[in-house]
Amino acid sequence: MPPVITISQLAKHYQVPEREAGLKAAVSSLFRRKYKTIKAVDGISFTIEPGEVVGFLGPNGAGKTTTLKMLSGLLHPTSGEVSVLGYEPRHRPHAYLRQITLVMGNRNQLTWDLPALDSFDLQRAVYGIPVDDFKRTRDEFIDLLELGELVKKPVRNLSLGERMKMEIVSALLHKPKVLFLDEPTLGLDVTMQRRIRTFVAEYNRRYNATVLLTSHYMADVEALCKRVIVIHHGRILFDGELSKLVSQFSSYKTLSISLPNTDAELSKYGEVIGKDDGRITIRVPKSQTSQVTARLLTDFQVDDLTVEDAPVDDVIDQVFSQKEVA
Repeated sequence: MPPVITISQLAKHYQVPEREAGLKAAVSSLFRRKYKTIKAVDGISFTIEPGEVVGFLGPNGAGKTTTLKMLSGLLHPTSGEVSVLGYEPRHRPHAYLRQITLVMGNRNQLTWDLPALDSFDLQRAVYGIPVDDFKRTRDEFIDLLELGELVKKPVRNLSLGERMKMEIVSALLHKPKVLFLDEPTLGLDVTMQRRIRTFVAEYNRRYNATVLLTSHYMADVEALCKRVIVIHHGRILFDGELSKLVSQFSSYKTLSISLPNTDAELSKYGEVIGKDDGRITIRVPKSQTSQVTARLLTDFQVDDLTVEDAPVDDVIDQVFSQKEVA
């Protein structure tokens, strides 16, 4: 099967006026305005296969949301080519829009003063969903997200997490084949994050949907995505399996040791980063892991020792610090 999403040298540049502070500069700009080119997205290329769930990672301002908006047809590229489901998104044909959805964690589409059920009915009318199919899908999603009687309450009376779950149901009632999820768990507590992750995973499994997910919560990425694309300053730094991202960019490993004597001095073996419940955690350079482990086993009576990769959050920070495209 052909890729669902194909991007080739995609770019989005903006011309932004700039001037120095002061009255003289303000007057001068009326006659001779200066512009600066902002490269929000700067020639990125990748493909995504049917049914893939891909994490799209980067710091604020990296170009993630701009890319999602171009993929959904809300923005026109400055240059490059993009195809989703065989369509060119910028033309926004109805046949294309019926097969995609864009969910943004900081945007609302539900009617504030009405129960979510009324907004769901509006979505049914917009997409022309047959009534029986609509009710079956709606009830399925309400059950999966454990919404119960909440769908009958005015949206303004719902918590942030409850509203976000309603937003997701509304966005998926037409059962899109491609999901663009932009920070869907933004600001939610751990329990709500977990429920939404579970729902997205189940939707992907049931409908073989293709998902492109942006999130600052690494728990979302680790739970849902085998593959990640890392973008920074509008350019791709990494595209591959999450496990390979860790092995490629992590420069250290963590050793967790259980000793009879928790007061043992271990700083000469590595950086001691934690002591908790009889276990000591130290950080060592990846190249020295085997040597340090052997020394610890020789020098101490070790009850237990585990070697782990660096946390994904730390690895992502290292990737963002890269100045060159990997």
